[in-house]
Amino acid sequence: MEKTTYQNLISELEKQGAQLIAVSKVHPAEKIHTAYDWGHRDFGENRAQEMQGKAEKLPEDIRWHMIGPLQSNKVKYIADFVYMVHSVDRAKIAKELNKRAKKADRNIKILLQVHIAQEEQKFGFDEKELFKFLEKDPIEKYPHLTLCGLMGMATFTENEEQVRAEFQGLKDLFNQVKEKYDLGADFKELSMGMSGDYPLALEAGATMVRIGSKVFGPRPKK
Repeated sequence: MEKTTYQNLISELEKQGAQLIAVSKVHPAEKIHTAYDWGHRDFGENRAQEMQGKAEKLPEDIRWHMIGPLQSNKVKYIADFVYMVHSVDRAKIAKELNKRAKKADRNIKILLQVHIAQEEQKFGFDEKELFKFLEKDPIEKYPHLTLCGLMGMATFTENEEQVRAEFQGLKDLFNQVKEKYDLGADFKELSMGMSGDYPLALEAGATMVRIGSKVFGPRPKK
């Protein structure tokens, strides 16, 4: 971990009006605490129980972001403290998050994950499903959730034009949703772009990028 590399990344993102979600998955709590000491507060995990374990060891003012696919039976592990869930991809998850947030007497910020990649194994609503969800399950049904925007993952490919088109498609969809539904001032986030493709995401208007290796270095070997 190099503080200078981190500071340069923050400076680059600030010029584009984007926020860094430092992807801390598989990295130990000690590394997260180092970035915390540098002033960083937003960290992304993709497993609920791993996030829970780290949250118990680290400062309470960290803002934890769930960026991986979330099963309804795992919501209970994070509902008491998670700041934002980027990966809400079906009504069942929204319902469980709302139920658990109500029980904890708190509000959880969410993003709706949209499937923009060609790989089948990636998760998310397609365009038709997204609009169906917003019609059938308007956010008013979930008073303990705040819908803040959309999230997407581009295809893992060296074809930059394909990735650029996928990010631009998500930005266009974001604009359509914003225009069609009265989602308020909170609906402003577009979470897209990772270590390998975040410059293309910034071009398309990302407000959050999910980057791990530039902050924490290579993932530890199993």
